[in-house]
Amino acid sequence: MKVDVLLGLQWGDEGKGKVVDVLTPRYDIVTRFQGGPNAGHTLEFNGEKYVLRSIPSGIFQGGKVNIIGNGVVLDPLLFMKEAIELAQSGHDLTERLFISKKAHLILPTHRVLDAANEAVKGAAKIGTTGKGIGPTYTDKVSRNGLRVGDILDNFEAKYAAAKARHLEMIESLNAIAVAKGSEPVSTDIAELEKQWLEGVEYLKKFKFIDSEHVINNYIKSGKSVLCEGAQGTLLDVDFGSYPFVTSSNTICAGACTGLGIAPNKIGDVFGIFKAYCTRVGSGPFPTELFDETGKKIRDIGHEYGAVTGRERRCGWIDLVALRYTIMLNGVTQLIMMKSDVLDTFATIKACTAYKVNGVETTEFPFSIDEGVEPVYVELPGWNTDLTKCKSEAEFPQAFKDYIAFLEKELETPIKIVSVGPDREQTIER
Repeated sequence: MKVDVLLGLQWGDEGKGKVVDVLTPRYDIVTRFQGGPNAGHTLEFNGEKYVLRSIPSGIFQGGKVNIIGNGVVLDPLLFMKEAIELAQSGHDLTERLFISKKAHLILPTHRVLDAANEAVKGAAKIGTTGKGIGPTYTDKVSRNGLRVGDILDNFEAKYAAAKARHLEMIESLNAIAVAKGSEPVSTDIAELEKQWLEGVEYLKKFKFIDSEHVINNYIKSGKSVLCEGAQGTLLDVDFGSYPFVTSSNTICAGACTGLGIAPNKIGDVFGIFKAYCTRVGSGPFPTELFDETGKKIRDIGHEYGAVTGRERRCGWIDLVALRYTIMLNGVTQLIMMKSDVLDTFATIKACTAYKVNGVETTEFPFSIDEGVEPVYVELPGWNTDLTKCKSEAEFPQAFKDYIAFLEKELETPIKIVSVGPDREQTIER
C-alpha cells in the first residue's frame, strides 16, 4: 500500500479541510504531519460549520483512525477547546484520535515569546498568528523542546525549567523592544498557564502513541493512509517566500519527516489550489490586486482567516508559483477550489511568467520582492452560476476552456473541481 498526501499549493487557505472530508471515505487512517493551531480547516455539511485547528479532518467520518503526527506542534489548551466543542456536537474523539508522543508542545510562554519577537522586529514583523508556533519549532530545533511523551515522565520539573528559560529570553527581548521605542509584552501568564495545565490533564484522556511504528504497521497490514498538510507550499520554511513563511516543511517531504514514512511509501499527491490566489499576513504577493477587483474577490469568496478572522489579500492565479509547487511536491492530481467565486467576472487573468528586473522568466526566483512584475494572459469569463452544476457536463464552455488552459500550463490533470462550500458541491472529472 502507498500513503497518499494532500496539501496546499499556494499560501494556505486553499480549502484542504473540505477536500479531506470528501476524500476520507476512501481511507482507513487520516493524519496531520506538520503545523499547529495557526492553520484552520473549515468544513461545512448538514447545515453546520466546523473549524479544525489541530485535529485531522477525517474525524467526521465514523470509524476512521485519526493521528496527530510527530511533526505537529500541539497547544493543550487550544486542543482541549477544539475537542470539547466537537464532543458537544456529537463527535467523541477519545476512541479514534491518537497523538504522537514525539509531537512538540506549545507552552504558554511560547505565545509570549512570539509576541516579544514581533515587537522587536517592529515594522519588519512577519505577521504571525501569535499562537507560539515559531518559538515552539525553534525550541525543537535547538533541542530545548517539550514533547507530548514528556507529560508521562517528571513533567512538572521539565515544564518549570522550560518556563524559566523562556522568561529570561522574554526579559531580554523586552529590553530591546523598549530601546527601539516599542511596547514591552506582558509576562503575566498566570491565568493562561492555569488553563493550559487543565489542557495537559485533558490530553491524558487520549492515547499517546509511537506514531511512526503505528502508521508503518497500518501500511504493512494493507490499510490506506491519507496525510493532510496544513498551510501551503509557498509558506514552506525552505522553499516558500522566506522569511515570510511558517516554521515547518509544508511540502510533501514533510509527510515523511512528520510521520516517519519512507519516501518510497508515498503514492498519489493531491495538490489543492484556488481558481485565484490569496495570502494572509505580511510578505510578497506578485499577483495581488489592490483595486475593486481584489475587493470583489474577497467579498464573494468570504476571504477571512478561519482561525484569526484576518482579511486575506486577494489576486489573480499565479501559474509561475503553481508550476514551482507542483514540481516540489511531485503532484499527481490537481484539485481546484472556489471556482464559483469567479462566476461574475467578464475577464479572468492568469499570470504565466514574471518579469524580474525587466527579464522575463517562468521559474520561481530566489526572492519575489520588489522588481517582480507578473505577465498576464487574459481569458473570457463564464458568467454562469457554477454552484448549480452537478456534473462536468453542466460546465459552461468558457469554464471548460479555463480548466483546459490550466492543465496545459501546469502539465498536470485537474481531477476535482469545487463549485461551492458544501461537501456536495465537489465534482470529480
